[in-house]
Amino acid sequence: MTGIAGELAHEQEVVDTMYARLDTLRGTTADRLRDVRLAGAVGTHQNRSERDAFATLYEDRAAQLDAVEDRLVFGRLDLADGSADGTVTRYVGRIGLTDAEHRSMLTDWRAPAAEAFYRATALHPGDVRRRRHLVTKGRSVTGLEDEVLDLDTEIDADALSGEGALLAAMAQGRTGRMTDIVATIQAEQDRIIRSDLTGALVVQGGPGTGKTAVALHRAAYLLYAHRRLLERSGVLVVGPSSAFLRYIDQVLPSLGETGVVSTTIGDLLPGVRATAVDEGQVARLKGLLLWRKVVRRAVRARERVPAEEIPVRVEGHDFVIRPRDVRDAIAKARRTHKPHNLARATFVRDMLERLADQYRDFQDEPVQGEDRAAVIEDLRSDRAVRVALNIAWLPITPEKLVTDLYAKPHRLAEAAPELTARERRLLQRKPGSPWTEADVPILDEAYELLGEDDAVALVEARAREAAEQEARRYAEQALEATQSMLGDYAGLVDADTLAARFSAGGPALTTAERAAADRSWTYGHVVVDEAQELSPMAWRALVRRVPTRSMTVVGDVAQTSSAAGARSWDRMLTPLLRDGWRLAELTVSYRTPATVADTAQRVARAARLPVSDLRAARDVEGSLVTTRTGAGPDGLPDPDAVVAEALGLAKEFVGPDAGRVAVVAPSDGVPRLAGALTAALPGAVGEQEAARLAAQRPEDAQVTVLSPRETKGLEFDAVVLVEPAAIADGPGGTSDLYVAMTRPTQRLVVVHAQDLPEGF
Repeated sequence: MTGIAGELAHEQEVVDTMYARLDTLRGTTADRLRDVRLAGAVGTHQNRSERDAFATLYEDRAAQLDAVEDRLVFGRLDLADGSADGTVTRYVGRIGLTDAEHRSMLTDWRAPAAEAFYRATALHPGDVRRRRHLVTKGRSVTGLEDEVLDLDTEIDADALSGEGALLAAMAQGRTGRMTDIVATIQAEQDRIIRSDLTGALVVQGGPGTGKTAVALHRAAYLLYAHRRLLERSGVLVVGPSSAFLRYIDQVLPSLGETGVVSTTIGDLLPGVRATAVDEGQVARLKGLLLWRKVVRRAVRARERVPAEEIPVRVEGHDFVIRPRDVRDAIAKARRTHKPHNLARATFVRDMLERLADQYRDFQDEPVQGEDRAAVIEDLRSDRAVRVALNIAWLPITPEKLVTDLYAKPHRLAEAAPELTARERRLLQRKPGSPWTEADVPILDEAYELLGEDDAVALVEARAREAAEQEARRYAEQALEATQSMLGDYAGLVDADTLAARFSAGGPALTTAERAAADRSWTYGHVVVDEAQELSPMAWRALVRRVPTRSMTVVGDVAQTSSAAGARSWDRMLTPLLRDGWRLAELTVSYRTPATVADTAQRVARAARLPVSDLRAARDVEGSLVTTRTGAGPDGLPDPDAVVAEALGLAKEFVGPDAGRVAVVAPSDGVPRLAGALTAALPGAVGEQEAARLAAQRPEDAQVTVLSPRETKGLEFDAVVLVEPAAIADGPGGTSDLYVAMTRPTQRLVVVHAQDLPEGF
């Protein structure tokens, strides 16, 4: 076989060998995991810990090996060397593989040896003679894409083929899940991905430049290059919405990484669920760094000196709680520099000692030793004393503290005198109102200053101890009841072994699982996507979680929708990070066709948004279409016209396996258009296809209606953009319009009744 057929056959043999090795490793890992599980949670505490650790290790390895099934091998480098034929071949893939003799078969894409696959150019080829992209479907090689970088190399011209791996990837139909770009990383992206771990790297780039993909691939690269450091502390990925996190949730596993915590700002605190969103001025007010002072003052307001002496009578003896003693005890507790709820123990202990000093025995002498301890216990147990000390130093939860600020005007006025009366009224709401995303950083500040009462941990520890004792008692009873049946085997099982099996809870939590459940966990690295939307208080909450300030921050200040977000990275980050951040820019849009990208840039510049320089990697014929229709009662275009456009695009772009079409409309028009589209689908695409589309989960929907905010970070084959002027006049302004215009990879259809904004 010669030419392209021969090359395909050769590469198929190589890929088959790689998958055979992968299957062998999967089998070995499964066998080891089964052996560990069969051993059970028996023996000493150390033995059980070792068993759990090995189980976790093998489970993680099995998950990694399963996740790289698709496109295991995607690249090949032909490199010049000193061998007889002058060329050595190196294959590049999702993970590194070695054979049974530990010789390299496949190079991990993150390894230094793979760097040339992304960096080499015809102008600077280095040792690369040829770079080959392998196109695969399942385990079959379906195509090759060759780039000859050394023109003096003898290569069979008939073996060269392909339309360009990057352009082919862009032309593929979208799905409800983001795919990795590991096979098509471009040079400017690769430099950012492999940038140093230290400090905060801010990646600014316009729509479609691959910011999200770069951030996720950088996380995978850092976990590979700094494994020991980041495995212990973990990596946190923060996205703009739960829908966005679902969209990207397969990227890191497909790159061989499964131990990453993903969250939104609204879900940052374990046990706190933010289900509402603040808009406009309320969001701006809650994002101010002023809340550092507001929360601190609110906490201090729970540490109060009584205006006058408080007499109490305990066990027939008179005591006086003096303002001077309370003031001194408060000062002593504050000097511990512990959070409010934890420092309270120092305050109470000091006050009880001061009250005990007032007690005199029958000789009118202070009591000592056991007698003094008994007096202190009587004081501690007395209700009047407890009430008085609670009033002076009130234990309080973060949720209660923040709720009181919103619900009780005098509390907010006391803690936030810098706010105007009108601003304080904007913040008022009833107790029990749902938490908003903007509340979470304020709650986080309250958690930091209040602390968490260790009484909860003590209760949990006592509960665990009681459960273990109960398991042992049950085991003893079980052995006693079955003694006669065990016969000769009676001595082989004791109560402790049996109790361990009853109470075994499986392998220990992974680093990611422990980090996600611990509010005070600090990470080795934090990745923030759509970072321009974060308020100063949100940034403060994130910086608290990464003491090293090692961060990857990606966003575009021209796409900022939130009133509390950033219009300048310098103004937002310098107050928090000082000179500990650096800026990198992505300038090539791989997603958006040039006609659409250029139009969106003109609209954004006409509105004076701080847009980055952007050039599109490709154009698509007919990628921008504008249609004017009549207006309905709400001022938006006729729903029938919008639905007709959406259905036409669905027929063209949506298939059973891929393809996505979105109608993007002003928020108040979304419900009506969604209903109209659902009603029209059966008649347009048939009952069976309409039923299939209707059964899809929202995050996987191939035909959907969304507001501009809901499309952040997402992409579609085609978009019907409804009434751009209304979107530009909405709460997110032209930033929302800029986002909406740049979602499609193939076509943007604009349906409008009003005049189009300047720039179209």
